[in-house]
Amino acid sequence: MGWGKYCSATCQHKAQLRGKFVNCSICGKKVWKAPKALSHSKSGKYFCGKSCQTLWRNQTYVGEKHPNWKGGRFVYKSIIKRSKKKKICVLCRTKDIRILAVHHLDKNKCNSKLENLVWLCHNCHFLVHHYPEIRRKLMGIVV
Repeated sequence: MGWGKYCSATCQHKAQLRGKFVNCSICGKKVWKAPKALSHSKSGKYFCGKSCQTLWRNQTYVGEKHPNWKGGRFVYKSIIKRSKKKKICVLCRTKDIRILAVHHLDKNKCNSKLENLVWLCHNCHFLVHHYPEIRRKLMGIVV
């Protein structure tokens, strides 16, 4: 039944387990972690599942705490995405969101006011930056 050494298969299984029970860092639930999981935690924190892990990560790595934080200069994409502006290139009228980029009308990336942001496809965006007549056309359309 248990290889002669154990009273049952259940006792045999318990004896073969390596690792330990740890408490979830968010909800406190006891969770079994194998040795590999114990050694791979960079933060030293353990979680009962992805939902608790995500809650912790969203508290820890936001804004200035995030390793890729660049002083809040690059929030313009989220500003225009949340606005009511249609996701359409203002020059060629393409609606393919895969090729749309955000353009700053005054070329100042620090000016992230909604009036300063427009959607352009990558092609039109290149043309606006390299051909003054296309830039004048854009300014005539937007104004």
